[in-house]
Amino acid sequence: MNHNPGYALSRRGLIRTGVGASLAAFGLGVGAQTASADVTATKRFDLTEPSYDLFRSKNTHGARVQQSFAFDWVNKFLFVATKRSGSAESAGDLCINKMDFDGNYISYMHLNGFGHGVAFAALPSGSGTELWIECDANSNGYGTALAPIRYTANTTLNSPAASAAYQPISGATEYTCSVDPVYRRMIVRYHTSAGKRIAVYPLSAFETRSFGSPLVDFKQPTISGTAQGYTLYGSYMYYLTGDAYPGDGTPTGDGNTYVTSVDINTGTVKQGPVLTKAGSTLNHREPEGLAIYRTDAGEARLFIGFATGVEGDRRSSIFYKNALV
Repeated sequence: MNHNPGYALSRRGLIRTGVGASLAAFGLGVGAQTASADVTATKRFDLTEPSYDLFRSKNTHGARVQQSFAFDWVNKFLFVATKRSGSAESAGDLCINKMDFDGNYISYMHLNGFGHGVAFAALPSGSGTELWIECDANSNGYGTALAPIRYTANTTLNSPAASAAYQPISGATEYTCSVDPVYRRMIVRYHTSAGKRIAVYPLSAFETRSFGSPLVDFKQPTISGTAQGYTLYGSYMYYLTGDAYPGDGTPTGDGNTYVTSVDINTGTVKQGPVLTKAGSTLNHREPEGLAIYRTDAGEARLFIGFATGVEGDRRSSIFYKNALV
């Protein structure tokens, strides 16, 4: 569906911090540091093991490709960020789709001028969900700060200014984030004049809006391919690369979607890049997003998303890996 310009603008759920002295109180402007303490080593996903379907080819509110997705692990909902129909690539306009775990669409929220949507987090907040997502898109369409937004169905929200949001890393010009709900941490990927870097915080830093120094902070290792998402599980970051099938999107071979794991204590690649054939028969099949979820039975899963389907009717398809080593 195309965006309906008649929807009323809403700022419900927007949390403002103020500027000046209040920024320092929340840890904004604190310089990036190297790890002050190692993160305890954990098991990691074996990327060579098979992937399994969560769902395939599910409809979202709009017809354009998904960018990423996130789980509210308490209220049991999935949120899928898609590009907005009718918006320019550089506009930073997103549609957040609320879905159940079977991929059934429930509702949407439009976010104007927020960013590209490479990654975001969906934190449980009572019976609702607080989205931590990039905001105040720059001229390239990438967010320059992080904002906590209360998901409010069927509304449209204009982005706050960066000065009214959160910029935990001094000198960073772009931000995205993803949550590890099992070990309760948030991973932040940010851009500086020297390139991309990774910082990891306790989840409590985002819940209390008091950031301080990250647990670890390192230069992102060089990983070839088009960046399409990342997430965190324990002491390992997972990084997704690849492209859609060429031409009309007809399945061609096994594609070029790769997943890589990175040891956050050393900032070096642990496994990969490993080719994944998940959903290899789907049309278009552009890798879009990674996320972590642990089932009620205690099984940790690394989820891999794809934008699939024909142009003008893109769908969401999500798979997962569950083998730990």
